[in-house]
Amino acid sequence: MHRRTFLQITPAVALLSGCARAPRKIRLALNWKPDPQFGGFYAAPYQAQGLDVEILPGGAGTPTIQMVGAGSAEFGVVSGDELIVARSQSNDVVALFAVFQNNPQGIMVHASRKLKSLGELLKSGGTLALQRGLPYARLLEKKYGFDKVKVVPSPGGDISAFLADRNFAQQCFIMSEPLTARHQGADVQVFPVSEEGYNPYTTVLVTSAEFLRKEPERTKSMVAAVREGWRSYLDDPKPVNQRMNQLNPSMSPEVFAEVAEAQKPLIETEETRLKGLGSMSKQRWETLIAQLSEVGDIRKPIEAGDCYRTF
Repeated sequence: MHRRTFLQITPAVALLSGCARAPRKIRLALNWKPDPQFGGFYAAPYQAQGLDVEILPGGAGTPTIQMVGAGSAEFGVVSGDELIVARSQSNDVVALFAVFQNNPQGIMVHASRKLKSLGELLKSGGTLALQRGLPYARLLEKKYGFDKVKVVPSPGGDISAFLADRNFAQQCFIMSEPLTARHQGADVQVFPVSEEGYNPYTTVLVTSAEFLRKEPERTKSMVAAVREGWRSYLDDPKPVNQRMNQLNPSMSPEVFAEVAEAQKPLIETEETRLKGLGSMSKQRWETLIAQLSEVGDIRKPIEAGDCYRTF
């Protein structure tokens, strides 16, 4: 429609047209509090894509994937292994964009122990704080055994026991607890779980297959906004960090900046430089499905190609 013709529309019709174009609100449920792992979601230019998005912060135990499956949130952020388990239980969720190409989970130890691998750690004694229910924990136990170490529950982000005991090791996010420990004077070494071959996509944007089927264009617009947001955040995280810090003042501005920098190589890789941020491959999903089958987390066949969509 030419501009001159548009200006001749009566005010009432123009008003109705404007109402018709007003975007319906959609909800994005996070699985943790606002922090750098979600930076690109807060930086995303949703309105430029014609979207009105409400970000719902999460916390410990937030049932994000169930919320998406039930329709109480149109989009959510989950881990790849969580998605596969959910699909095996008839929750028809689909991955759209994988932020972390490399798994940020790891085990941190005191560098003074001079350990060379996770296998050596598990054979050297001491205490290991770990969620035994995690798939990678069961894979490590199957591969190396836990008979030489004392396994205790994970303390979450609390590192006080680690700081007090040279022979204490604990699960961590590579860009989180180790930074905190170093700030408090500890000499830390980290063994990424991905080096043991367990490397699920994490911080994955998902939706339900039903929403994708009914709203393909809005889904496509959401992915486009998120991809642009992550590009912006990786290039300059400071403005969004300030905004997230207001929502989550428990993390200092300095730590926000450090974590944003530390996570970059886990998000932007050679593959994403070729295929684009958030890209996923069928082979990676097939490998993860096989690993989860091996530890008994899924008991019926899952098709890798059904787990994700590319845009």
